[in-house]
Amino acid sequence: MKWGLVIASGAKRQLRRLTDAERHQIDGTFSEMCRNPYHGDVQFLKGSDGALRRRIGDWRILYDLEPEHKIIVITAVKRRGSNTY
Repeated sequence: MKWGLVIASGAKRQLRRLTDAERHQIDGTFSEMCRNPYHGDVQFLKGSDGALRRRIGDWRILYDLEPEHKIIVITAVKRRGSNTY
C-alpha cells in the first residue's frame, strides 16, 4: 500500500527555489518514499520525536511519519551545509 505525501508550506517554499534538475531529482525521491519511506539513506534525527532524514546527494529531506494514516509529512528540503541542522 502506498503512503500519502503532504508537503508543509516551508518545504514548498524551499522547493520553489530549486533548479529544474534538482526538483526533478527530489520529485523522483518523493515517489520512492511513497512506496517505502524507510528505504534509502534514511536516519532518525537525534533529539527529535521520531523525525527522519533522507539524504540525496547534497540535499536532505526532513520528514515525519504518521503510520496510522500512512502519511509522510515533508517538513524541510535543505542543502547540506555547516549549519543545515
